[in-house]
Amino acid sequence: MTKPTLATQPAAAPQYKRVLIKVSGEALMGDKGYGQDLTTIQRIANDIKQVASMGVEVCVVVGGGNIFRGISGAAAGMERSSADYMGMLATILNALAIQNILEQMDVETRVLSAIEMQQVCEPYIRRRAIRHMERGRVVIFAGGIGNPYFTTDTTAALRASEMSCDAMLKATQVDGVYDSDPKKNPDAKRYDTLTYHDVLARDLKVMDAAAISLARENQIPILVFSIQEQGNFAACVQGTGKCTIIKDNK
Repeated sequence: MTKPTLATQPAAAPQYKRVLIKVSGEALMGDKGYGQDLTTIQRIANDIKQVASMGVEVCVVVGGGNIFRGISGAAAGMERSSADYMGMLATILNALAIQNILEQMDVETRVLSAIEMQQVCEPYIRRRAIRHMERGRVVIFAGGIGNPYFTTDTTAALRASEMSCDAMLKATQVDGVYDSDPKKNPDAKRYDTLTYHDVLARDLKVMDAAAISLARENQIPILVFSIQEQGNFAACVQGTGKCTIIKDNK
């Protein structure tokens, strides 16, 4: 008898009504060292579709590190603001790729960019984004917050706060938060739960400090999970997936 996978297990009721998923640009590379891997994007898009089909309102913040990272550009000698704007433009490329594949799967989407580019996507307007989600559309936020010196982690926490999301899910390459890199240290300790204070005090590098502080201020739980296993996004939204949950002890 075949053991059911996360994607084939009977669906439990979702624990959240509205969620934001943060997808890094690196997650879109697959096994490539650069750029977009369409097979990987299709798998991630299928996970998003699965959650949306449960009646959960979904919004996405996507990074651009698979194409260009502002911090890396600045470290190489570029002026930081210009490098960050290049990174923001990279997130728009990734958002359009995710949108295209989702719409091939008959999922209605909208890309809203903090950098206006009206020929290719809508400008970010908070009320418009909320209305799109209320109508069942997956909203993809691109262009960061429209200003340099802010990461897409901070963008995710900001948009989750603005959208009044019930949870923010950070898709990573590992199944939660560890005290050190589990790919380098086989004895790394994995945490099932953490408080916002734990993350900041232990400098766990889950998200940058501004993102953690913003989530804490608005009491938005952060679920850190692996995007590598298909169906894990839905399982975490249902409360059955393997992840690390970051929230206050209340």
